[in-house]
Amino acid sequence: MRDIVAAPPVALAELQASLREVLRGKPEAVSLSLVCLLARGHLLIEDVPGVGKTTLAQALAGSVACTFHRLQFTSDMLPSDVLGVTVYNAHTEEFEFKPGPIFTNLLLADEINRTTPKTQSALLEAMNEPQVTVDGRSYPLPKPFMVIATQNPVEHHGTYPLPESQLDRFLMRIRIGYPDLASERQIVRGPDHLAVGQIRPVLSAQDIVEFQTGVHRVRVDASLVDYMLAIVEKTRGHEGLALGVSPRGSQALFRAAQALAWVEGRDYVIPEDIKRLAAPVFGHRVVINTRVALAQRRPDLGDRIIEEILERVDVPL
Repeated sequence: MRDIVAAPPVALAELQASLREVLRGKPEAVSLSLVCLLARGHLLIEDVPGVGKTTLAQALAGSVACTFHRLQFTSDMLPSDVLGVTVYNAHTEEFEFKPGPIFTNLLLADEINRTTPKTQSALLEAMNEPQVTVDGRSYPLPKPFMVIATQNPVEHHGTYPLPESQLDRFLMRIRIGYPDLASERQIVRGPDHLAVGQIRPVLSAQDIVEFQTGVHRVRVDASLVDYMLAIVEKTRGHEGLALGVSPRGSQALFRAAQALAWVEGRDYVIPEDIKRLAAPVFGHRVVINTRVALAQRRPDLGDRIIEEILERVDVPL
């Protein structure tokens, strides 16, 4: 296996460049999506319609030579539509399992909050194990495996908000936001920027698996682990939060920090990595106190509270 701790390969830089050509003016969203992939995590993209949520997921899938499925979630979708189903084969006189679209390297769960909680829960085991169990039998998922889910926060009619247990399975939640004027001008011109269909794979699925292994060798000093846990502890006692960050959240920040350091060309984590990732990793994991939520009514309130906590915790020297 190649030595991939010291610096990211040229192919990864090419991947970032092509993604930034497709999603103009949003380098942070591109970087965080790659960090999520290399940290073996799943990504939730929450934003208003039309800002590039689906485009980012499709571009990431097109940049890696791997299998990709897109599921448009609707209220009438069943768990079997995601996982697969066992059917009887009259020729062999045996039951056979027909795999569903979840058996892929990268699954785009488009508008995930438009399906029922029963169907949403079909993803829980897959996002945590990764495997699925159907009729008492477990089936492993391919490696790498990543779920990129999108949801529109302003559309509440016919939606089913994701429960805390589902949100906790996502390594990060990001918001893309509107592009700046110069980037939107390029988007409107159309032909001057790379389209999703023009992206060519620059990495293989095996490359990603090797990178994920290498990311775990990135060093994290004990003082930085204490720094992470101090932030987590503050969320559990914050007056504006009814529920703080879980131990799974602590692990997620640790893995994400390693991946970010590697993408930045370092074999060690620095405090700035943790500060940069705290809101995307923790913001969706905390539950806002009802009184605070009613008073402020902001979709990014969790992120803002995490940023406030960061100001209260001393950064290790």
